[in-house]
Amino acid sequence: MSSEMVRVTYVKSAIGYSQRQKDTVRSLGLRRLGESVLVPDNPAIRGMVAAVDHLVRIDPVADADVTFVEA
Repeated sequence: MSSEMVRVTYVKSAIGYSQRQKDTVRSLGLRRLGESVLVPDNPAIRGMVAAVDHLVRIDPVADADVTFVEA
């Protein structure tokens, strides 16, 4: 598993945009404006972010910033 992660933040509403873009935002794990999720940095995620780059912000995450909690 790659330790490279990125933080994707939902910054602009998808209202008025195509259903495909709304579905892409949802599949990134974003539900509400201002919400951030940590996702693996891979070509699939980068492509999804590129498709909705006007709705989200992407920030690199250092390994020290990521903490995993096992349930």
